[in-house]
Amino acid sequence: MRVLALVPDAFGGYGGIAEYNRDLLRALCAYPTCSEVVAIPRQMPMPDVAEPLPAILTYVTSGLGGKLDYLVTVLRVVQSSPRFDLVLCAHINLLPVAFLLRLWARAPVALLIHGLEAWRPTRIPLTNFLSSRVDAFISVSQLTKRRFLGWAGPKGNGGFLLPCSVDFERFRPGPKNTTLLDRYGLAGKTVVMSLGRLSASESYKGRIYKGIDEVLELLPDLTEEIVDVVYLVVGEGSDRRRLEEKAKSLGLNKHVVFTGYVPESEKVDLYRLADAFVMPSRVEGFGIVFLEAMACGVPVVASKADASREAVRNGALGILVDPSDQQDIKAGILEALNRPKGVVPEGLDYFSYNRFEQRLHYIIGNVLQKGMITDQANSTEVL
Repeated sequence: MRVLALVPDAFGGYGGIAEYNRDLLRALCAYPTCSEVVAIPRQMPMPDVAEPLPAILTYVTSGLGGKLDYLVTVLRVVQSSPRFDLVLCAHINLLPVAFLLRLWARAPVALLIHGLEAWRPTRIPLTNFLSSRVDAFISVSQLTKRRFLGWAGPKGNGGFLLPCSVDFERFRPGPKNTTLLDRYGLAGKTVVMSLGRLSASESYKGRIYKGIDEVLELLPDLTEEIVDVVYLVVGEGSDRRRLEEKAKSLGLNKHVVFTGYVPESEKVDLYRLADAFVMPSRVEGFGIVFLEAMACGVPVVASKADASREAVRNGALGILVDPSDQQDIKAGILEALNRPKGVVPEGLDYFSYNRFEQRLHYIIGNVLQKGMITDQANSTEVL
């Protein structure tokens, strides 16, 4: 089996989607009959970051210059070796390219969907038309799957579920790093943490949809009960300046720390600084950060309003709050701070990499056999 994967980013990328795509490519390469996976990334934000590639992965990076460069690179790859058994399209915006390859390689197209990008029709009519004609689609969450089916509705195709995974060898409980405590002035503090892109493009009604605005707004009230509390906001983006100004206007200079961009090598130690991880988001497609925080033994507060509730198994692994209710968020944070730290929730192994690989192999087997089940709602739950 040979697979051609069109990905927004993966190796050399950062953030939850890049992590997911790295796991996806590794798991594809581990499929028993797979001889080669050719992956073509659309972006590579950190080209100098050395990451080991699977032995049978060909990672083609000559299409990073722009849309035309990407299309030319894809066509060159297919022209030089036209036989592929599967085209995996890892972002809905790449569907027109994927269907062009489908005509050439005569291979089924499987679409991977994450969140908001697939919750409603795109701005491109051709992409919307093709969305209803994919041979299979794989969703990170049930919520995203339902919303995609609501407008695209591929005929006879209920979709597959493939949630994120977490590396338990890397993300695990440990002591607070004294160097980072000193760097951010957190020694002896009660630390509440959020992690994510601070991008104005990832906003909901003028607010970062990850819930950072909501936590800032309740912090003055929280500091009256926990005088040493500090809100650690990890991440960089175009909306950081607005959030910093907001914290300043609320008189929170001593209670909020913005780290800016942090390298992957420091991420685990940053999670371990936290006494609670909180992200009362509104349009999150899943939220791999919840898995990482919990694997590090940090109690988490997630949202009832989006797919992040699936990351905490509907409250079995973490605390669920209403992002539109400040008192509910505050109560959730206080409850998390009262929970023991350094304890990995029982049942988190549902999101282990081994489970991820098993689920993907099950999906690939079904797609290749073309004996697709008409309702895949719970088809991978047994794994």
